[in-house]
Amino acid sequence: MSDQSVSAPAPATDPAGSRRAGPAQAVVLLLASCLSVLGAVLLAPVLPRIQDAFAGTPGVVTLTPMVLTVPALVIGLTASIAGRVVDRLGRKRLLVGALVGYAFVGTAPLWLSSLPLIVASRVLVGLTEAAIMTCCTTLLADYFHGAERDRYFGLQTVYTTVAATVFFAAGGLLGSWGWRTPFWLYAVSLPLAFAAARVIRQPSQTRSREKLPPLPWRTFLAPVGVTLAGGLVFYVLIVELSYVLDGIGVIATATVGLVSAAGSLATAVAAYLFPRFAHRGPAVTIPAAFVLCGLGILVLALASSVPVVVLGAVVTGLGNGLLLPALLTWALGSLTFAQRGRGTGLWTSAMFIGQFASPLVVLALAGATTGLSPALLVVGAAALLLALVAGVLAVRHSLTAEPRTP
Repeated sequence: MSDQSVSAPAPATDPAGSRRAGPAQAVVLLLASCLSVLGAVLLAPVLPRIQDAFAGTPGVVTLTPMVLTVPALVIGLTASIAGRVVDRLGRKRLLVGALVGYAFVGTAPLWLSSLPLIVASRVLVGLTEAAIMTCCTTLLADYFHGAERDRYFGLQTVYTTVAATVFFAAGGLLGSWGWRTPFWLYAVSLPLAFAAARVIRQPSQTRSREKLPPLPWRTFLAPVGVTLAGGLVFYVLIVELSYVLDGIGVIATATVGLVSAAGSLATAVAAYLFPRFAHRGPAVTIPAAFVLCGLGILVLALASSVPVVVLGAVVTGLGNGLLLPALLTWALGSLTFAQRGRGTGLWTSAMFIGQFASPLVVLALAGATTGLSPALLVVGAAALLLALVAGVLAVRHSLTAEPRTP
């Protein structure tokens, strides 16, 4: 059965039953979860300046966007490996080490004089982000159970959504002092590493020498597959909103920012409210999320005025806010402690690969049809179809999954 139906609310203790985990541990893990967002949006405002600074570099037009996008691709490709390391070596050790490494590789472009070297440093940023995301999500699942776990998974989406807005603004502000200046913000992981070393406790059930139990692939593949498609749908609003506004003649950055903020606020609100609906189970929450995303994307595809775009952004944002915690709860609900790190890593890989593929899929659809609007119509219709498919799979999953220990 799903996590909601087999796990009654329980005290937030680690699996060994030691001291109660509480707000201190949760806040550190939620803040550290925001670092993947830092890599995704911080540099967006300064990409043109980076391209100008390395104008003489062969392939600069291709390499410059990779400064922004390659960490997400690396997370998608390596988070599953990080999950195995988490289960084998332990959560805390990898988290603290990755937070320290993140600061060094994240700030490396402050001193690098070659664009290819900067892109290489961004690959390393993606590796550390994969470890950080996997550790944070796994520890949240270790520490908290039942309704508390639902609440913190929802708050993880709230924190990262708000962080995206803050980091985007910070990137623009710091970029006014030069394109290298925003890279200093990556050093924020050092105090987080210190905090993690002080307050995070390694759950004692980690099996460092025993053979790891296999994952329950029969019940785990469905949520991972739906998450891959969910990542694609989730990223449509983030990537395509400015192009939708440009298509109706809106080019003022202030207007684009306000509409984007409306969508982000809706995402945060839905994620915050997720625990109130989580008890209904993935068979309800996931189809509801896809329906909202699909309807919102269809509105964006047909929009011809700013108020209609705002409506589409808000509806899509509400769907996004439900989608991530619902998918995560579904995926981890039938995993044991010794399986959870690998399961979280595979889930993270699926989500980030879907996000990375999202603009490529929309671009391909736009080329195959007559532009962005028809492409969004296809994606919106596909999201509605996914609601039906995900609902069926979630019901089957709830009937076949075996109860598991926290």
